[in-house]
Amino acid sequence: MTMKKTDLEKNKGLKINGQMKRAGIPGRFGSASDAIPDRREQRKLDQAAGLVPFAVKLNGDLVKELHALAQSREVGINELVAELLKKGL
Repeated sequence: MTMKKTDLEKNKGLKINGQMKRAGIPGRFGSASDAIPDRREQRKLDQAAGLVPFAVKLNGDLVKELHALAQSREVGINELVAELLKKGL
């Protein structure tokens, strides 16, 4: 017995739905989404650590050098700039 075209498409759809249900939840929606705090929580954590936002406009070439230096030392850009400012003062 042959199946109609609509029955074949319906079975394909059911197969796809079953695969999607078995796949699980992607990390960006599951428990991994809680790993990064939102802006408000991050601001509270920074304030508790005694950090104050300090905006500065710098030349683009200097910023590239800072990023390269931070990557070579394997530290964050904030830690690197704080260290360089302490040395400069």
